[in-house]
Amino acid sequence: MSSRSSGSAGDSAASGRMRARDIDRVNARALLDAAYEEGELGVDEYHQRSDRAQRAQTLAELQRLIGDLQPSTKTVDLTSSAKRPRRQSGGYPPRTRARDTDRQATCALLDAALADGQLNAADHRTLTELAGEARTLGDLAQLTDDLQRPDHAPPDPLPPTSRRENWFAAGVAALSIAVAVGTFVAVDQPPSHKAGPPAVDIGVIKPLVLPRPRLTTAEGLTYLRDAYRAKFGDSTVDTAVIYPDYAVITRGTQANRQVNYTYRGGFDTGTDPQTRPPQTPTADLAALDVQAVTALAAQAPALTKVDQGSIDYFYVEGESAGPIIRIYVSNKAKENGYIEATLDGRIVRTSVFGG
Repeated sequence: MSSRSSGSAGDSAASGRMRARDIDRVNARALLDAAYEEGELGVDEYHQRSDRAQRAQTLAELQRLIGDLQPSTKTVDLTSSAKRPRRQSGGYPPRTRARDTDRQATCALLDAALADGQLNAADHRTLTELAGEARTLGDLAQLTDDLQRPDHAPPDPLPPTSRRENWFAAGVAALSIAVAVGTFVAVDQPPSHKAGPPAVDIGVIKPLVLPRPRLTTAEGLTYLRDAYRAKFGDSTVDTAVIYPDYAVITRGTQANRQVNYTYRGGFDTGTDPQTRPPQTPTADLAALDVQAVTALAAQAPALTKVDQGSIDYFYVEGESAGPIIRIYVSNKAKENGYIEATLDGRIVRTSVFGG
């Protein structure tokens, strides 16, 4: 950032209400420091502007504090780094329904904005909840249109190329080849040898296969947790039964109501709302130490003395003494056992086979 000709805040005329990051506030204060040292600002005005820069929420606010300053040789390296939201031409209309992956991408952008100082904790919590409830891409866009985006932020979703357009283009290409080959044959071959156009292989469109990790692995637990938060706006559950290929999650929708959801790449309501005791303890999947739990799961067959055992499922539950996770193990001989642990992977008890 620098005054007028350079700097993150210098882009504020175009970026409008784009939020300021911690680095933008630091750069603005560096410019004010240089202006004070070079005699552009008096003591009182310097302190007033520095305090306001520290509290600034947008790039426009920062620009108003430094827009009348001359560039300084001490701050020429503070170049513009504001990333405007990427809006791609040819994208979906705003009323297009959002997928869980779209809500996940928005939550990831909000997490990045919290980390670099664009959002405070309260704003982040509110916007994340709204992202979980968003129904359209337009709803999601409104939540992030004032944020600067990191370089690794995912682009806006684009509609796939129409299959009709693909076939039309392939047909035109095939026809062009046929005409070219026919012309070549007509010119270079004797008239008595008439050759038709060659068969042209325009290829087969392969189906898109989306990877879905086993949910009892570290990758799968993380994937499920992110998908759940993107869907509902938080990561709180009453219970969660997590099998390798699917999960059944009970969620409190009100103080006295709960709903069961089945997850198989998406969340489906399995039952009508049921009565729920108002003081039902909950568990927060955000507190789940995925690496510690999956490392414990790898030891579970030996710890439960289940010979050649494998993981059946994880069971997460809120309890009055604190949320727990149980790791259930069995083998082909129907021998079984389980480990009960805290969400950070500390063993509470072990139920061994034959014990």
